[in-house]
Amino acid sequence: MTTTEEPRGDRIAKWLSRAGIASRRDVEQMLAEGTVRLNGKVVTHPATFVSAGDVVQVAGKVVEPPDRTRMWRYHKPPGLVTTHKDPEGRPTVFEKLRQQLPRVISVGRLDLNSEGLLLLTNDGALARQLELPSTGWLRRYRVRVFGTPNEGALKSLARGITIEGVRYGPIEADVDAQKGDNTWLTVSLREGRNREVRRVMAHLGLAVSRLIRVAYGPFQLGMLERGGIEEIPPRVLREQLPAAAAPPPAPRRR
Repeated sequence: MTTTEEPRGDRIAKWLSRAGIASRRDVEQMLAEGTVRLNGKVVTHPATFVSAGDVVQVAGKVVEPPDRTRMWRYHKPPGLVTTHKDPEGRPTVFEKLRQQLPRVISVGRLDLNSEGLLLLTNDGALARQLELPSTGWLRRYRVRVFGTPNEGALKSLARGITIEGVRYGPIEADVDAQKGDNTWLTVSLREGRNREVRRVMAHLGLAVSRLIRVAYGPFQLGMLERGGIEEIPPRVLREQLPAAAAPPPAPRRR
Protein backbone atom coordinates (compact mmCIF):
# COMPACT_ATOMS: atom_id res chain seq x y z
CA MET A 1 0.00 0.00 0.00
CA THR A 2 1.40 3.38 -0.98
CA THR A 3 0.72 6.73 0.64
CA THR A 4 1.10 10.24 -0.64
CA GLU A 5 3.08 12.48 1.66
CA GLU A 6 1.71 15.90 2.44
CA PRO A 7 3.94 18.48 0.71
CA ARG A 8 6.07 20.63 2.97
CA GLY A 9 5.12 23.83 1.18
CA ASP A 10 7.55 26.71 0.67
CA ARG A 11 10.42 27.78 2.90
CA ILE A 12 9.26 30.70 4.99
CA ALA A 13 11.64 33.19 3.35
CA LYS A 14 10.35 32.28 -0.10
CA TRP A 15 6.73 32.33 1.14
CA LEU A 16 7.09 35.83 2.61
CA SER A 17 8.94 37.01 -0.45
CA ARG A 18 6.15 35.72 -2.69
CA ALA A 19 3.68 37.49 -0.40
CA GLY A 20 5.50 40.75 -1.16
CA ILE A 21 6.80 41.39 2.35
CA ALA A 22 10.50 41.68 1.53
CA SER A 23 13.35 40.05 -0.34
CA ARG A 24 14.53 36.68 0.94
CA ARG A 25 17.67 38.28 2.33
CA ASP A 26 15.61 40.84 4.26
CA VAL A 27 13.27 38.10 5.49
CA GLU A 28 16.25 36.22 6.89
CA GLN A 29 17.16 39.35 8.83
CA MET A 30 13.58 39.52 10.15
CA LEU A 31 13.89 35.91 11.28
CA ALA A 32 17.11 36.71 13.13
CA GLU A 33 15.35 39.62 14.85
CA GLY A 34 12.48 37.34 15.97
CA THR A 35 9.70 39.34 14.29
CA VAL A 36 8.23 36.38 12.35
CA ARG A 37 5.77 33.91 13.85
CA LEU A 38 4.33 30.70 12.41
CA ASN A 39 1.12 29.50 14.03
CA GLY A 40 1.91 31.65 17.05
CA LYS A 41 5.50 30.53 17.54
CA VAL A 42 8.57 32.65 16.81
CA VAL A 43 10.49 31.38 13.79
CA THR A 44 14.24 31.93 13.62
CA HIS A 45 15.40 29.27 11.17
CA PRO A 46 15.05 29.87 7.41
CA ALA A 47 14.58 26.13 6.77
CA THR A 48 11.03 26.36 8.13
CA PHE A 49 8.23 25.41 5.77
CA VAL A 50 4.81 27.02 5.42
CA SER A 51 1.91 24.80 4.38
CA ALA A 52 -1.66 25.55 3.37
CA GLY A 53 -3.66 26.71 6.39
CA ASP A 54 -0.66 27.95 8.39
CA VAL A 55 -0.85 31.43 9.93
CA VAL A 56 2.19 33.65 9.44
CA GLN A 57 2.68 36.94 11.27
CA VAL A 58 5.27 39.66 10.80
CA ALA A 59 5.61 42.21 13.59
CA GLY A 60 2.28 41.01 15.00
CA LYS A 61 0.32 41.38 11.74
CA VAL A 62 -1.11 38.38 9.89
CA VAL A 63 0.28 38.04 6.35
CA GLU A 64 -2.14 36.99 3.63
CA PRO A 65 -0.98 33.97 1.59
CA PRO A 66 0.81 34.79 -1.65
CA ASP A 67 -1.39 35.85 -4.52
CA ARG A 68 -0.60 35.03 -8.13
CA THR A 69 2.37 36.99 -9.36
CA ARG A 70 1.34 40.47 -10.38
CA MET A 71 3.35 43.38 -11.79
CA TRP A 72 2.68 47.06 -12.40
CA ARG A 73 4.28 49.79 -14.50
CA TYR A 74 4.65 53.02 -12.56
CA HIS A 75 5.80 56.37 -13.93
CA LYS A 76 7.80 57.55 -10.95
CA PRO A 77 8.00 61.32 -10.68
CA PRO A 78 11.11 63.04 -9.29
CA GLY A 79 11.03 63.81 -5.57
CA LEU A 80 10.22 60.30 -4.31
CA VAL A 81 12.66 57.74 -2.95
CA THR A 82 12.29 54.05 -3.82
CA THR A 83 12.26 52.60 -0.33
CA HIS A 84 9.61 51.57 2.17
CA LYS A 85 11.00 53.80 4.92
CA ASP A 86 13.38 56.72 4.57
CA PRO A 87 15.50 57.67 7.61
CA GLU A 88 15.58 61.27 6.38
CA GLY A 89 11.80 61.47 6.26
CA ARG A 90 11.59 62.05 2.51
CA PRO A 91 8.39 60.97 0.70
CA THR A 92 8.55 57.45 -0.71
CA VAL A 93 7.05 55.66 -3.70
CA PHE A 94 5.31 53.16 -1.43
CA GLU A 95 3.68 55.81 0.75
CA LYS A 96 2.42 57.48 -2.39
CA LEU A 97 0.87 54.24 -3.70
CA ARG A 98 -0.28 52.77 -0.38
CA GLN A 99 -3.99 53.27 -1.15
CA GLN A 100 -3.74 52.00 -4.73
CA LEU A 101 -1.75 48.76 -4.46
CA PRO A 102 -1.28 45.73 -2.22
CA ARG A 103 2.10 45.24 -0.59
CA VAL A 104 4.65 45.45 -3.43
CA ILE A 105 8.40 45.58 -3.99
CA SER A 106 10.23 47.49 -6.68
CA VAL A 107 12.35 45.84 -9.34
CA GLY A 108 15.51 47.86 -8.84
CA ARG A 109 15.36 51.51 -7.85
CA LEU A 110 15.29 55.03 -9.19
CA ASP A 111 16.97 57.67 -7.05
CA LEU A 112 15.25 60.75 -5.63
CA ASN A 113 15.75 62.97 -8.68
CA SER A 114 15.29 60.31 -11.35
CA GLU A 115 11.98 59.56 -13.00
CA GLY A 116 10.35 57.18 -15.43
CA LEU A 117 9.55 53.48 -15.51
CA LEU A 118 9.60 51.62 -12.19
CA LEU A 119 8.35 48.04 -12.14
CA LEU A 120 6.50 46.98 -9.00
CA THR A 121 5.56 43.41 -8.09
CA ASN A 122 4.02 41.46 -5.23
CA ASP A 123 6.62 38.70 -5.76
CA GLY A 124 9.84 39.53 -3.93
CA ALA A 125 11.73 36.55 -5.36
CA LEU A 126 10.88 37.68 -8.87
CA ALA A 127 12.00 41.24 -8.11
CA ARG A 128 15.39 39.98 -6.97
CA GLN A 129 15.76 37.75 -10.03
CA LEU A 130 14.98 40.54 -12.49
CA GLU A 131 17.51 42.88 -10.85
CA LEU A 132 20.42 40.52 -11.48
CA PRO A 133 22.75 41.33 -14.41
CA SER A 134 22.64 37.63 -15.28
CA THR A 135 18.99 38.06 -16.25
CA GLY A 136 20.28 40.13 -19.15
CA TRP A 137 17.50 42.69 -19.20
CA LEU A 138 18.39 46.00 -20.81
CA ARG A 139 17.63 49.24 -18.94
CA ARG A 140 17.21 52.20 -21.28
CA TYR A 141 17.26 55.87 -20.25
CA ARG A 142 16.82 59.30 -21.79
CA VAL A 143 19.41 61.52 -20.19
CA ARG A 144 19.83 65.29 -20.41
CA VAL A 145 23.33 66.52 -19.63
CA PHE A 146 24.88 69.96 -19.40
CA GLY A 147 27.71 70.21 -21.86
CA THR A 148 28.83 68.75 -25.17
CA PRO A 149 29.80 65.08 -24.96
CA ASN A 150 32.93 63.77 -26.58
CA GLU A 151 31.71 61.22 -29.13
CA GLY A 152 34.82 59.07 -28.71
CA ALA A 153 34.42 58.98 -24.94
CA LEU A 154 30.77 57.93 -25.30
CA LYS A 155 31.65 55.14 -27.73
CA SER A 156 34.39 53.88 -25.40
CA LEU A 157 31.77 53.12 -22.75
CA ALA A 158 30.76 50.08 -24.81
CA ARG A 159 33.93 48.39 -23.48
CA GLY A 160 33.03 49.14 -19.86
CA ILE A 161 34.75 51.59 -17.56
CA THR A 162 36.40 51.64 -14.13
CA ILE A 163 35.74 54.66 -11.91
CA GLU A 164 37.37 54.98 -8.48
CA GLY A 165 37.95 51.24 -8.35
CA VAL A 166 34.41 50.30 -9.39
CA ARG A 167 34.05 48.41 -12.67
CA TYR A 168 30.96 49.21 -14.73
CA GLY A 169 29.91 46.91 -17.56
CA PRO A 170 29.29 47.88 -21.19
CA ILE A 171 27.14 50.98 -21.73
CA GLU A 172 25.68 52.18 -25.00
CA ALA A 173 25.38 55.97 -25.16
CA ASP A 174 24.21 57.92 -28.21
CA VAL A 175 23.54 61.60 -28.79
CA ASP A 176 19.91 62.32 -29.69
CA ALA A 177 19.79 66.11 -29.79
CA GLN A 178 21.63 69.24 -28.73
CA LYS A 179 20.12 72.59 -27.82
CA GLY A 180 22.33 75.30 -26.42
CA ASP A 181 24.40 73.91 -23.58
CA ASN A 182 22.17 70.87 -23.12
CA THR A 183 22.44 67.49 -24.81
CA TRP A 184 19.94 64.63 -24.80
CA LEU A 185 21.38 61.10 -24.80
CA THR A 186 19.95 57.62 -24.99
CA VAL A 187 21.83 55.40 -22.54
CA SER A 188 21.39 51.62 -22.33
CA LEU A 189 22.95 49.20 -19.85
CA ARG A 190 22.34 45.82 -18.26
CA GLU A 191 23.81 46.16 -14.76
CA GLY A 192 21.96 49.09 -13.21
CA ARG A 193 24.31 49.79 -10.29
CA ASN A 194 23.35 52.50 -7.83
CA ARG A 195 23.52 55.92 -9.57
CA GLU A 196 25.52 54.32 -12.38
CA VAL A 197 24.45 56.67 -15.17
CA ARG A 198 25.07 59.81 -13.09
CA ARG A 199 28.51 58.63 -11.97
CA VAL A 200 29.63 57.63 -15.44
CA MET A 201 28.44 60.91 -16.95
CA ALA A 202 30.16 62.89 -14.19
CA HIS A 203 33.38 60.99 -14.96
CA LEU A 204 33.06 62.25 -18.54
CA GLY A 205 32.62 65.82 -17.28
CA LEU A 206 28.87 65.90 -17.91
CA ALA A 207 26.34 66.92 -15.25
CA VAL A 208 23.03 65.08 -15.48
CA SER A 209 20.09 67.47 -15.16
CA ARG A 210 17.34 64.99 -16.02
CA LEU A 211 17.22 61.20 -16.10
CA ILE A 212 14.19 59.26 -17.33
CA ARG A 213 14.04 55.45 -17.50
CA VAL A 214 12.00 54.54 -20.56
CA ALA A 215 12.40 50.75 -20.61
CA TYR A 216 13.27 47.85 -18.33
CA GLY A 217 13.63 44.62 -20.28
CA PRO A 218 10.55 44.10 -22.46
CA PHE A 219 8.47 46.63 -20.52
CA GLN A 220 8.20 50.20 -21.79
CA LEU A 221 7.22 53.50 -20.17
CA GLY A 222 5.28 54.36 -23.31
CA MET A 223 2.62 57.01 -22.88
CA LEU A 224 2.07 56.36 -19.16
CA GLU A 225 1.67 59.79 -17.60
CA ARG A 226 3.84 60.98 -14.74
CA GLY A 227 2.52 59.45 -11.50
CA GLY A 228 0.43 56.94 -13.47
CA ILE A 229 0.19 53.29 -12.44
CA GLU A 230 -0.97 50.44 -14.67
CA GLU A 231 -1.05 46.69 -14.05
CA ILE A 232 0.64 44.54 -16.66
CA PRO A 233 -1.99 42.10 -17.99
CA PRO A 234 -1.56 38.45 -16.93
CA ARG A 235 -1.32 37.43 -20.59
CA VAL A 236 1.70 39.70 -21.10
CA LEU A 237 3.34 38.39 -17.91
CA ARG A 238 2.84 34.81 -19.11
CA GLU A 239 4.51 35.70 -22.40
CA GLN A 240 7.48 37.50 -20.86
CA LEU A 241 7.87 35.58 -17.58
CA PRO A 242 6.22 32.19 -18.13
CA ALA A 243 7.60 30.49 -15.01
CA ALA A 244 7.06 33.41 -12.64
CA ALA A 245 3.55 34.15 -13.90
CA ALA A 246 2.27 30.65 -13.23
CA PRO A 247 -0.32 30.58 -10.41
CA PRO A 248 0.78 29.22 -7.03
CA PRO A 249 0.36 25.44 -6.94
CA ALA A 250 -2.78 24.25 -5.21
CA PRO A 251 -2.15 22.16 -2.07
CA ARG A 252 -2.31 18.44 -2.70
CA ARG A 253 -4.76 16.20 -0.86
CA ARG A 254 -4.17 12.76 0.54
